[in-house]
Amino acid sequence: MTAQTVSKSSSDRLLNQPVVGSRRLSNYWWASVVTIGGLGFLLAGLSSYLQVNLLPFADPTKLVFVPQGLVMGLYGAAALLLSLYLWLVILWDVGGGYNKFDLNESRVSIFRWGFPGKNRKIELNCKAADVKSIRVDVKEGINPKRALYLRVKGMRDIPLTRVGQPMTLDELENQGATLARFLGVPLEGI
Repeated sequence: MTAQTVSKSSSDRLLNQPVVGSRRLSNYWWASVVTIGGLGFLLAGLSSYLQVNLLPFADPTKLVFVPQGLVMGLYGAAALLLSLYLWLVILWDVGGGYNKFDLNESRVSIFRWGFPGKNRKIELNCKAADVKSIRVDVKEGINPKRALYLRVKGMRDIPLTRVGQPMTLDELENQGATLARFLGVPLEGI
């Protein structure tokens, strides 16, 4: 399994699954692209206003400040604000965490990092005996969804897989079957 590796302890009674949050290569890529593009647009707008070339690869001093330079500056500022948000989400590792299944202590712990504040740490704990099943959710189409859920008595279904790029069907099935076998519960949805 690629993003969610499964590691077992020597006693085979502990299963720990790290969950990749916002620190994915695609997020680094988009944050970098938006930062560079926003900086370019902002410098072009400033160059147009100051009539001083601030870009080494173009001459935006020839742009009329109103409306072209002004609009480019506003686009640049908006892009830099978006890139700041993206970099902060990466820094805070929003969505990252782990799924821990400990049969020695008969405990299941699901942990995720959220946005800063009083609810930054999202942790769900339950008894392993309260786990009813592992549910596989597959929806195809324009916006495909492939996820695993932990069904627990008295609680809503708890998502176990990462958010973002969907896993392959084979990977989803293998991970679900491994987890259901480990916990000794049925696998639903296949």
